[in-house]
Amino acid sequence: MNSAQLKDMVKGWFVGGFEPTAFSTEACEVGVKAYKAGDNEAAHYHKVATEITLVLSGTVVMRDQEFAEGDIVVLEPGDVTAFKAITDAVTVVVKVPGALNDKYVV
Repeated sequence: MNSAQLKDMVKGWFVGGFEPTAFSTEACEVGVKAYKAGDNEAAHYHKVATEITLVLSGTVVMRDQEFAEGDIVVLEPGDVTAFKAITDAVTVVVKVPGALNDKYVV
């Protein structure tokens, strides 16, 4: 058995091929991301990974569309998205496969 604390992970990422991690694997990456209203991330895309985002709470904008609690957004390799938290928000993000250095800012 292994245990960890989310607060000890980098930017909420707790599964993947990086350190620290609660579970090391190259198969996928999983993170829980907390945002304050107004937080944003620059437009980016992945060449290898599919990125799946579950909006656990709050309201966010991705690809110029608004998403709220319970919405799931699947971005295929090459899909460009920026991110903005409209309200305080929490997301769960899964990237398949795990692909370090696969984030390309536009």
